[in-house]
Amino acid sequence: MPPPRNKFKAAIAAGQEQIGCWLSIPSAYTAEMVGTAGYDWVLIDGEHAPNDLNAMIASMQALESSDASVLVRLPVGETWMIKQILDAGAQTVLIPMVETSEEAVALVRATRYPPNGIRGVGPTFARASKFSGIADYLHTAESEICLLVQVETQRGLDNIEAIGAVDGIDGLFIGPADLSADLGFMGEMNAPEVQAAIKDALGRIRATGKAAGILTMDQSQGKAYAGMGANFIAMASDVLMLVSSARAKVADWRG
Repeated sequence: MPPPRNKFKAAIAAGQEQIGCWLSIPSAYTAEMVGTAGYDWVLIDGEHAPNDLNAMIASMQALESSDASVLVRLPVGETWMIKQILDAGAQTVLIPMVETSEEAVALVRATRYPPNGIRGVGPTFARASKFSGIADYLHTAESEICLLVQVETQRGLDNIEAIGAVDGIDGLFIGPADLSADLGFMGEMNAPEVQAAIKDALGRIRATGKAAGILTMDQSQGKAYAGMGANFIAMASDVLMLVSSARAKVADWRG
């Protein structure tokens, strides 16, 4: 029995547009609800949200019946974190703050078993192998692992072609918030200079043959990014949907 097919990996490799939602609330119940909404993918955020390994596993379990693909963003690209989340069953992982091809190569090696990498061999008791239910997991897992890296500094922009040339990197994701700060426009993601850098970056990513991703909560802006080459776009957030709706209800009542 092979591992589950990673339909997200197949879709972005084919250049298909995939829209997603950021999951920051550490709640399997919330994840399950969002999973019914029709997004192509949802991302469980471990960098800027209080999602630890157990919370991530619970959300992955809650999303198993969803049609949405599940992505996980780790806080950093530590080898031990990558090993844990892959053993926990994640097939698509997003790593923040990647700036060089050397870093990208190290991340690829962390997702591969020897001799192609350094991932620890321990699938026997893991969710990833369905607790030994996938007998040939060791030999088939790599083909379904999707590795995405976040480019969110000027140094990262300068190295897009080198990062995109790394075999095993499936997509490069622009982080507008950190990028705008690094470019000297803290909190000004829509500054013309930032938007020009994003447009240039998206085109250069696609020119490498890799998928291009980005995050925006503005639907019209998201469609513009799609026109620039982005083919996996986060266009919603569980936190923002909840808090904006809650505040709007109060404002409407008191208005």
